[in-house]
Amino acid sequence: MDRPSGKDKPLFTPGPLTTSATVKKAMLSDLGSRDLAFVRAVGEIRSGLLELAGVSKEEGWESVLMQGSGTFSVESVLSSSIPKDGVLLVARNGAYGERIATIARCHGIPVHEVICGEGEPVEPAAVEAALDAHPEVTHLAIVHCETTSGVLNPVEAVGALAAARGVTYFVDSMSAFGAVPIDLEACHVDFLVSSANKCIEGVPGFGFALCRRAALDDCEGRARSLSLDLFAQWKGLDTNGQFRFTPPTHALLAFHRALFELEEEGGVSGRQARYQTNHARILSGIQALGLEAYVPEEHQCWIITSIRYPESEGFSFDVLYERLNERGFVIYPGKVTDADCFRIGNIGRLFPEDMDALLSALGGVLAEMGVRGGA
Repeated sequence: MDRPSGKDKPLFTPGPLTTSATVKKAMLSDLGSRDLAFVRAVGEIRSGLLELAGVSKEEGWESVLMQGSGTFSVESVLSSSIPKDGVLLVARNGAYGERIATIARCHGIPVHEVICGEGEPVEPAAVEAALDAHPEVTHLAIVHCETTSGVLNPVEAVGALAAARGVTYFVDSMSAFGAVPIDLEACHVDFLVSSANKCIEGVPGFGFALCRRAALDDCEGRARSLSLDLFAQWKGLDTNGQFRFTPPTHALLAFHRALFELEEEGGVSGRQARYQTNHARILSGIQALGLEAYVPEEHQCWIITSIRYPESEGFSFDVLYERLNERGFVIYPGKVTDADCFRIGNIGRLFPEDMDALLSALGGVLAEMGVRGGA
């Protein structure tokens, strides 16, 4: 398996993340947006994403690629799928669920929210109560793996609630798709969104939506934006294989290669196994250093590990970040609001030995700071 080039610092972040040398190399070709080789690659990406999700066009599913970060694709689905008289319910337990509600309000969409604790999953009973209290709700949104904490949400149980009421169901699987199994049919998903630079290990530049065709058909004429019109983007791609506006050609070529490398690794289950091993190595390592994970183990996904600040007057995250960076390691600050944490991403082209190297450096820096457990 190709490893990253030795020139780059490993990124222990939730994305952008460390990529293989061969994914980087795929960006060295300049192709025009109408080039037949490029159009063929886009088509293979679209069909490859459906295959990765275990669905197909023949079964009524479509893959739509959208320029920009993953948030652009989230906004595209929300602003294109919810009608003028629609109402959104957001089940959230972190900043990315909150962002969904913010996006909807920016477009004048009425929003109700089910707000759960950041260190625990969304509670299906609370979602059910909200749906009962607000029968006007037409769309329901949830984050699959909340990147702020690493909590894995019960997307299947919540999807069953949406389906029972005929509510369109949207799953933001930004940090999960490609390494966390999900059965779109069993979960009653209508729209799932993810990004090129997460578990599939591509580079930033575009996101994508996997759409139930019946739900996508309903989007015609609903868009509140020209460039983020999901239906028009789909029709453009389906008509001639081309984007309506300039595509991120190099990012798409990198992603084309990244999909091949995901298949080589054994697909979703193979990548899940490596990420789970990475997470387990980090979890045992921080425990040995006297540190505590923010999310209880039974609610923790293997994508990212949030770690509470040690209770020590000598600890400073800024110092920790700078000294780890000097040693060649890049981690992420925390984003939960009810605790002081930092985060270690377990995804990207990282392996257990990379996690061990980070833990060794972390122990050394904590020792320098006089923090208990540092070694």
